[in-house]
Amino acid sequence: MAKILDIPELREKRFVFGDRRDGGRILAEMMEPYFSGRRDLMVLGIPSGGVPVAIEISRKLSLPMDLFIARKIPVPGNPEAGVGALTLSGEIFLNQEMIRYLSLTQEDIEAEVQKVMRELMKRNQMFRQGKPEPDLKGKRVIVADDGLASGFTMLAALKTLKQQGAKELVVAVPTGSGSAIQRIATECDYIICPNIRTGPYFAVAEAYREWYDLEPSDVQALLQEKRADGCSRKST
Repeated sequence: MAKILDIPELREKRFVFGDRRDGGRILAEMMEPYFSGRRDLMVLGIPSGGVPVAIEISRKLSLPMDLFIARKIPVPGNPEAGVGALTLSGEIFLNQEMIRYLSLTQEDIEAEVQKVMRELMKRNQMFRQGKPEPDLKGKRVIVADDGLASGFTMLAALKTLKQQGAKELVVAVPTGSGSAIQRIATECDYIICPNIRTGPYFAVAEAYREWYDLEPSDVQALLQEKRADGCSRKST
């Protein structure tokens, strides 16, 4: 069962972060006593929203960063809601309760899975530019996203990373629903989440005063900025 670290003053509150980067900086401050400068650690950001969060953690803690490419499987006709998640390796994780509630058929799900897989392959090529996935065997891994709503995308990441041999798994998200945290708590070692909110309704966006959906071009720009930052540090 994961050790859960939050900020009591931020519980149940909305609009507590300026933007995703602000959330990442607050996470890094919470994590610094535990993880700063450790050589066996790597930060993985889940595109799109997890990339700016991961960049700030990587910078503050002086840790290498890469990506874990996964994506929610949307409800047909409602891209904001999800019925599960899909990883680049093809692992599918479904919210069967939601599927039954919406009376979705196997054909409905398969159609969405095919769309998501095409998007994952496109993103992998766009963001990695041919770079291979990191070898995580025996590594301690921090998985960052901008928030946990249902938790299924993070669940997909954690289960896949375990299969890849990760030694310790740390979830780092600025905000999360209580139900999502419960869903993933048995799959990781730490959950770092300053803003935990409970109740029947939860939206990741309501943790941020400045919020917009990140386009693939935004992620590319962030990754280029991170690469340039790394090169400038090496040259000094």
